[in-house]
Amino acid sequence: MRWTLVLLLSVGMGVGVNAQEKFESEDEEVVIENVEVRVTPQGPVVLLEARERAIPIYVDPTVAGSIQGALNGLKFPRPLSHDLMHTMLEAYSIQVDRVFISLKDGVYYATMTLSLNGQLKIFDSRSSDAIALAVHFHTPIVVSRTLLESAGNPRDDEDDKKEGQVQL
Repeated sequence: MRWTLVLLLSVGMGVGVNAQEKFESEDEEVVIENVEVRVTPQGPVVLLEARERAIPIYVDPTVAGSIQGALNGLKFPRPLSHDLMHTMLEAYSIQVDRVFISLKDGVYYATMTLSLNGQLKIFDSRSSDAIALAVHFHTPIVVSRTLLESAGNPRDDEDDKKEGQVQL
């Protein structure tokens, strides 16, 4: 049974870091200070906040619920996918050590650094799934300074209230 999980995790390995991610990872890195889920007329959005800026990443409602549940410590009657993955990884003492979010051609990407017995592996991931697992594991989410400055919007809580955005 243990080998099955290790094999499944190994299938995702070998995905190299592309040139854009290498460039951004060489840029100054910024640790996200706060994660917030909001409902907007365009759909659920996760705000990654740092240095008085917020990067909006639109997600599907299930992922938004999973992230909000993890932020609030809510337990669903049945585990959502991220709850299940969190439980499985913890059962095998696998930690999510770091999540790095990048942007290429208008699409957010993520890499997750996982560790088992001192060995680190980096996995390609959808940004929403990586954010959800980072919140479940209380793991740092990191972006480049360039991404924060280019995609991040200045935070203004008054504007949020005017637009009718509501935190889940």
